[in-house]
Amino acid sequence: MSSWDLDRRRLIQGSLALGGLGLAGCTNMGPRHSLNTTGLNTAGLGVNDIPPPLAPVRAHPDRLFDITVCLRPFRAQGPRIEAEQIGDTLVVHNYGHGGSGWSLSWGSANLAIQKALVNSPTQVAVIGCGVIGLTSAIMAQRAGAAVTIYARDLLPQTRSSRATGSWTPDSRIALKGSASPQFGDLWEQMARFSFKTYRQYLGLPGTPVEWTDRYTLSDVPPEQAEAEVQKPGDLVFGQYSDRISDLTPRAQELPEGATSFPVKYVTRSESMQFNIADYGHILMSDFFTAGGKFVRKEFHAPNDLTQLKEKVVINCPGYAAREWWNDNSIVPVRGQISWLIPQPEVNYGFYYKGVSILSRRDGIVVQDLNGGDMRGYDNSRELADRAEADHAVGVIAELYSRFRA
Repeated sequence: MSSWDLDRRRLIQGSLALGGLGLAGCTNMGPRHSLNTTGLNTAGLGVNDIPPPLAPVRAHPDRLFDITVCLRPFRAQGPRIEAEQIGDTLVVHNYGHGGSGWSLSWGSANLAIQKALVNSPTQVAVIGCGVIGLTSAIMAQRAGAAVTIYARDLLPQTRSSRATGSWTPDSRIALKGSASPQFGDLWEQMARFSFKTYRQYLGLPGTPVEWTDRYTLSDVPPEQAEAEVQKPGDLVFGQYSDRISDLTPRAQELPEGATSFPVKYVTRSESMQFNIADYGHILMSDFFTAGGKFVRKEFHAPNDLTQLKEKVVINCPGYAAREWWNDNSIVPVRGQISWLIPQPEVNYGFYYKGVSILSRRDGIVVQDLNGGDMRGYDNSRELADRAEADHAVGVIAELYSRFRA
């Protein structure tokens, strides 16, 4: 899932919060808490910071209409963005983005294009039609090249389409001890370029890119919750978000009792998200409208690229690079999404007890993130796990059952 990762570490560090839900008809033997937003403790909050009433998610297992799984292509060193000459063909690699593929796609494509167009080719081939391949192809078109994408599948059938669709630019992007000292600068360049480019997609029909509130709930102090995520022996992933802290709003700790949630610690922030169905459709339309061509083709060895008519190739195979390019630096990170029926009235995301929810136009994404960054690491099982889905939905259902109208 080149990412799509609303990963647990980012959610805890981003300090989110949920407040003021309206819900009726829930029963539970545990403590009862009112959902009425009147009489809440909003002392110290400006009128513009008082949590609004939020429509409840109808979290029931029988509302699950799909379960999807993808394998994020992680490299300990960070993404591979470098040029290689194979015979008379210049190959520019652009893969291995972990859980940050959607977030970094434009900035990564910008770096790859600079290497690919060094000799001003008029024709460029792109391998792969995931988000990295599509953005690379569009960037090459904008630079004046005629572009053909060679791939087994179009975007809707790729692993990219199974991503969470949240702005997580440093989600499992590299290992702290394996990335080069210069990688932080490179990452920041990609993140800032991508963030600026997404500005062009805000407000378009279909809402391909939008900002939404995110909330995190905790019964223990956030510092303790964060410490509990990391276990002895876990890998330490690189964290670079502080380098772009000026781009997004700061998290806001809400006073205890400011929301109707039966938790002591509540924080709130905002994040950008991609409605992948709409956004992906726009990317495909932009590519074909600009004269792009698609050829359905599979590759089995690097030398296969020398048979293409184009002598400049941008290689964006994602996780497939492990097999057909024989790149064993690629490690699979399994991610599963459970899909609840869309609720247009739900326009937020939240995190609670290791489970995250993000409302998208095409469904409500539910993920079990217990285990933090190590969850799914080096797991290539791409089959759906219904028990995992039921557990995640059950955690959310239990939360709502503790409220009364």
